[in-house]
Amino acid sequence: MKVCFPVMENNGLESEVFGHFGSAPGFVMIDLLTGEVTAINNSDQIHEHGACNPVAGLSGQPVDAIVVGGIGGGALQKLNRAGMRVFQAQKGNIGVNLELLRANTLPEFLPGHTCGGHGHDHGCSH
Repeated sequence: MKVCFPVMENNGLESEVFGHFGSAPGFVMIDLLTGEVTAINNSDQIHEHGACNPVAGLSGQPVDAIVVGGIGGGALQKLNRAGMRVFQAQKGNIGVNLELLRANTLPEFLPGHTCGGHGHDHGCSH
């Protein structure tokens, strides 16, 4: 399973998980089978709200799951249609959230629990 974590800055497993998927500067990808850690830049970072192409932002990398602080409904729908599950990150770095994912304790984002804007006063669930 390959898991993607949006980040502000790549510090490997010590990286803090970014609050919003579409505006994250980059992603840290972890292959749970091999332990390989790869960083990629978000190739769809500059976009109008609601117009992101999250699959394009991953630069063609195969991904099974995404762990992020928040995500808009359109992006969630596009990622789900591409076969990716999206989980809500908890406080802590990638390492902490990776352990929570392995323990099946991270909540999965559902359409009613997504973000409606880029500020933190818009009622999203994170």
